[in-house]
Amino acid sequence: MKSSATALLLPLLATSLLTLTGPAQASEAIVKKARCVACHTVDAKRVGPAYKDVAAKYRGDAGAPTRLFDKVRAGGSGNWGEIPMLPHGADKISDEDLKAAIQWILSLN
Repeated sequence: MKSSATALLLPLLATSLLTLTGPAQASEAIVKKARCVACHTVDAKRVGPAYKDVAAKYRGDAGAPTRLFDKVRAGGSGNWGEIPMLPHGADKISDEDLKAAIQWILSLN
């Protein structure tokens, strides 16, 4: 009985773990594919701010995803230093991928 319960629970546990880690890995893959990593890293300033610094700045801000989406699309400067961020259109990163990337960035601690 014990072995049949284990046989049933192990695949369920594995599926649960994959579900929990999948979106984070997918979103990290998105920022790599979109070449965001040319200017940003997870935990250190490069040309632009570290993703963790962005998450800390906007923690608890319900409007942050929309503002960040607009900022990536339009580009700009002055929020993180003098070096401007160029606009990144839908030809560089789709709306769906950009929203997923922003959610991932905002989830970082």
